[in-house]
Amino acid sequence: MRVRTTLVGVTALLVSAAVAGPAVAAPPATGGHLGDGHPATRRAIEAAVRAGVPGVTATEKDAHGTWSATAGVGDLHTGAPRSTADRYRVGSITKTFVSTVLLQLEAEGRLSLDDTVDHWLPGVVRGHGHDGRRITVRQVLNHTSGIYGYTADDGFARDYFTKDGFFAHRYDTLTPLGLVAIAMKHEPDFAPGTSWKYSNTNYVVAGMVIEKVTGHSYATEITRRIIDPLHLTATSLPGTRVTVPRPSSRAYSKFTDPAGPAYDATNLNPSIASSAGEMISDSADLDRFYGALLRGELLPPKQLKEMKTTVKAGGSPDTGYGLGLIDTTLTCGVHVWGHDGGIHGSQSAAVVTADGRHALALNFNGDWSGDALAVIEGEFC
Repeated sequence: MRVRTTLVGVTALLVSAAVAGPAVAAPPATGGHLGDGHPATRRAIEAAVRAGVPGVTATEKDAHGTWSATAGVGDLHTGAPRSTADRYRVGSITKTFVSTVLLQLEAEGRLSLDDTVDHWLPGVVRGHGHDGRRITVRQVLNHTSGIYGYTADDGFARDYFTKDGFFAHRYDTLTPLGLVAIAMKHEPDFAPGTSWKYSNTNYVVAGMVIEKVTGHSYATEITRRIIDPLHLTATSLPGTRVTVPRPSSRAYSKFTDPAGPAYDATNLNPSIASSAGEMISDSADLDRFYGALLRGELLPPKQLKEMKTTVKAGGSPDTGYGLGLIDTTLTCGVHVWGHDGGIHGSQSAAVVTADGRHALALNFNGDWSGDALAVIEGEFC
């Protein structure tokens, strides 16, 4: 599983940033406890810093306890190190939380995965060949809907993913309906159910369905159903709040020029991501969430099986996409389940073994370089 370079899928799902920044000497990774081992994980973390990532934070949890490590810096101006307690924007990892809520609603008999989008959101997914009457909730969750991704729109990319556009528009407030409307200006990518393509619009629609079914925002339902019961004290859905709660590091982006300078992109209005990627968390919380999910603590067996039923994703034989959950087969044959996420200045990944007992979550505070898969391989292989 590889981290994409921004929320948008400007690069394809599971494709890492290909261009490294200038090589720098990486200080040894810090953290952990005496005799903790994890040498391959540490080497991969340090290699990410040498490749240009400003700093890395990672936390692993297994039957032996919790291990954490950091490398590099959290602030390029002051040189302050990253912290194992850093909170950060998790981008598309939000999607697993959204899908979990919808599957809980299915278990409660309040909706069906085979309901059409139009059943819950009449007329919302309509235009230029889009037809919500032909798209199911399941197809939205596993990206087989064909709905165009709003973040691929040229105007959106210019306003929010170029340097000049970002600094002019980073505090804009966008609505879910407005984001879907951007997608509806384009033709669908394919007929529903005939192919697979990652689309952030799918999960904006999913968040809108949660609100229609429950009468509450997706943020309220995620908080009530997941964050509070699991005591995820570092996890939040900021809505339009532009800052990241402390402790946290700065987040840096090179926008469309990976060879250019790094800009501080920490503060932004996450409504541009909505239910496709607005969340903030830390590595320990993400380990706890994915562990609980795969152990069956959040979903009944039927719904967890639905979530883990995958389709081929991105043309990779080693990757399958379920309902907001990615199955990756590592080079050593180990299967890990989880998701990655990118948003300006932040690349994250969180994975867990199928039994929910061995989890790893990590974050890079730069969006132009680094190989999260190498860190995952180092830990699990």
